[in-house]
This record gives sequence, structure tokens and C-alpha cells, in this order.
Amino acid sequence: MANSSFITEFLLLGFSSLGELQLALFMAFLSLYLIILSGNITIISVIRFDRSLHTLMYFFLGVLCTSEIFYTIVTLPKMLINLLSVLRTLSFMSCATQMFFLGFAVTNCLLLGVMGYDRYAAICQPVHYPILMSWGVCGQLAATCIVSGFLISLVGTFLVFSLPFCGSNKGNHYFCGISSVIRLACAETYIHELFIFIGGVLVLVVPLIFICVSYGFIVRTIMKIPSAEGKQKAFSTCASHLIVVIVHYGCASFVYLRPSAKYTSGKDRLVTVTYTIITPLLNPTVCSLWNKDVQLAIRKVIGKTG
Repeated sequence: MANSSFITEFLLLGFSSLGELQLALFMAFLSLYLIILSGNITIISVIRFDRSLHTLMYFFLGVLCTSEIFYTIVTLPKMLINLLSVLRTLSFMSCATQMFFLGFAVTNCLLLGVMGYDRYAAICQPVHYPILMSWGVCGQLAATCIVSGFLISLVGTFLVFSLPFCGSNKGNHYFCGISSVIRLACAETYIHELFIFIGGVLVLVVPLIFICVSYGFIVRTIMKIPSAEGKQKAFSTCASHLIVVIVHYGCASFVYLRPSAKYTSGKDRLVTVTYTIITPLLNPTVCSLWNKDVQLAIRKVIGKTG
């Protein structure tokens, strides 16, 4: 880390080229940020206070919503400040800290994989489900996702900030992500990028394969259900998870599964914005639109407070 003392702060250019549009973006992103916080907090509160949602599926959803809240807190406030500020700097240590806490994004990927297995166990192994997915096992799985997420993030942060930074400090992004910072290093980054790429594969591809295999067995089991109503009910329990998986892994793969960080583009920032804002927005939105149990629980909670 000693070689990194050449640069003491990073300049996050982000959306600085958009001029007067930045105020409109600020209003739009602020509105979405508040919706993300209120929506996810609502889902967590409903799961907490409605006893009918005290099941393992909603336990994992509550953990995912909590992780999404912290992920947006790590990234969006600084982006909002930069949209209104002329001075878009972030200290060296603050940048490293922000990058480390992007471990919430890694945690989300791992949690989605565990949620896929939970759906598999519930639909394909209903007799053994209480043993396969007991509360103790689920607590351990959730804790493992969180700890693993931050260990992986710690390794990635160390790999980036062990490089020397002695040239330009201008990052063409709106937060300190790995790809935006590592391209500023004034040394050969191939080996570091290779390790980070391998980490991205393990975090994204392995859980995604696991989810695909799980849903292969789920579809085969559902097709054996004789009644159309039974099939629809089984599919409805998986629909919201599938939508979040598709958007989450699609955007995350574009952002992190690239062998080189030597380029950036408007498309790059657009996809990252989608990953940062739209994905956390999906949890409360999809749950409200697709899940009748959550809809009913929200109405009950509103009725009690009304």
C-alpha cells in the first residue's frame, strides 16, 4: 500500500459532461433513491410484523432487501452529491472504503443463488425441506453469504490498492468501482485484473449455473403437477426471484466479467447505473406486483396503522 501515496484523492467525473441535465438527473435519482429505501424498508417491515410471512423464503428476501439498502447507501448518496457539486473528489482512503463496502453487491449475488436452492428444496424436495432448510441452516447460509461477500470484496480492494497510483486521478465514473479505479494505476495491471476476473466468475457464473440447474429441476417437477392451478401457484413463487436474477446477473456480468479495464463508455456507465439503481428497485416492485402474500400483508399492516 505504500506505493499508493503518490495520489491522495480521486476525481470522479461521472456525469460532469451532461451540463444542465445534471439537475434533472439529481431529481430523478433522488426520487428513485427514496423509493428504493422506502420500498425495501416496507418489505422488511411487513416480513417482520406479519406472522404469515415468517417463512424461510421471506427470511432470505428480508436479508436481500437489507443488503440492497446498504448497497445503495454506499453508492447513491455520493453520486447525488457529485451531481450538484463542482468538486467531485474522494480521498484515497474513502475510495478504498467505498470499494470494500461494495461487498454488499457480492453478497446479493450469493444470496440469489441460495434463494434458488431454497425454491428447489421447497418444490422438488417438500418432504425433506424442513431438514434441508431448517432455520439454523438458513441462518448459517445467510451469514456465509455476507462473510464471503466481504472477504471477496476485501481481496479485490487489496489487489486494486496494492498498485501504484502516480498519474491521472480522474475516474470516468460516479463511484469507486474496481474497473474505474484500476485503469488509473501507473503499472501493469494484467495479473491483478486476471485475479479479479476469476473472482467475478466465481461470484457470478457459479451461482448462476447453480440457479439454472435448480430451476431445471423445478420446471420438471412443476410440469408433473396435474392441476393448472397448482402449476400456476408453484410458478408464481419463483417468478419474482427469476426476474431479479435476470436483471441482476445480466448487468453485473457486463460490469464485472470483462478481462480488461482499459476502456470506458457511456454504455458502461448506463449499465452500471441500471445495476446500482434499477436492481435494488426491483425487489419491492416485483414483490408487490407478483406476490399476493406480500400484497395481502402490506394491506393488513396499512389497515392496522390506518
